[in-house]
Amino acid sequence: MHFDVIASGLGFPEGPVVMEDGSIILVEIQHKCVTRLWNGKREVIATLGGGPNGLAIGPDGALYCCNNGGFEYHVVGGLTVPGNCPADYSGGRIERIDLATGKVERLYDAVDGNPLRGPNDLVFDRSGGFYFTDLGKGFSRNRDHGGVYYAKPDGSFIKEVDYHHISPNGCGLSPDGHTLYFADTMTARLWGFALTGPGEYTPHKPPFLRGRVITGQAELCYFDSLAVAASGNVCVATILKNGGLGGITTIRPDGHSSFVELPDPFVTNIAFGGKDMHDAWITASGTGQLLKTRWPEAGLKLNYNA
Repeated sequence: MHFDVIASGLGFPEGPVVMEDGSIILVEIQHKCVTRLWNGKREVIATLGGGPNGLAIGPDGALYCCNNGGFEYHVVGGLTVPGNCPADYSGGRIERIDLATGKVERLYDAVDGNPLRGPNDLVFDRSGGFYFTDLGKGFSRNRDHGGVYYAKPDGSFIKEVDYHHISPNGCGLSPDGHTLYFADTMTARLWGFALTGPGEYTPHKPPFLRGRVITGQAELCYFDSLAVAASGNVCVATILKNGGLGGITTIRPDGHSSFVELPDPFVTNIAFGGKDMHDAWITASGTGQLLKTRWPEAGLKLNYNA
């Protein structure tokens, strides 16, 4: 696959958002900031501290951010690799960023008295609320569980949708808005929840299997963030496929999957844009690059992101 390097020297980039003016907004988790890239220029919109991760434009035009509180970072074979919870961990939270002023507002840092540990990715539904995942937090000998949550962007409401997953990461909605997908990193599984309303879903096979496993991978790999195509296929950024390079795993709703390899072991995000939605921006985080390519199918237009 041919690709262009749009930017390099980034500090573990993730969460690309394709803006109407052609610029790309993303996070540099290692540098603890949100950055805008356009026409070869680079501008820091806001420095949040912790570990800014997933981004999305909300119904008010503001930028919403999952902040994981930070990671340790290591250099392995010339690649930047995130690790366990750092000594300066500042807590997980959801933040709102005013794009005009750069002002940062903390919306949520707990659910029902339980602190958020490592919020990772989010997606807005048509009613104006958003789902988000919490990856949990890793330590040298143990890790916290992760969960899936639903919240309103005005800070007035948050609820736990599901919990006790190992490591929920990327999330997205089907084209009809009736299925919530999320990728579990450590198990390399894609899950689906049949939604019945905002933040509500029908258990698949109660009482034990509350969602549906769309697919799992037989080979060693790890799932990261995802984007949904207009066809309903789910494109999942994939790390260390067979212990080697990363890429994008495209998964059909029936579970069939295919893989495109890219030149970085830590491929972490894909986002669609352009007039025909065939332009794909991909974060190659280990090498600190943002890549651009033409994707064989159109991406799904996100709610509120013109």
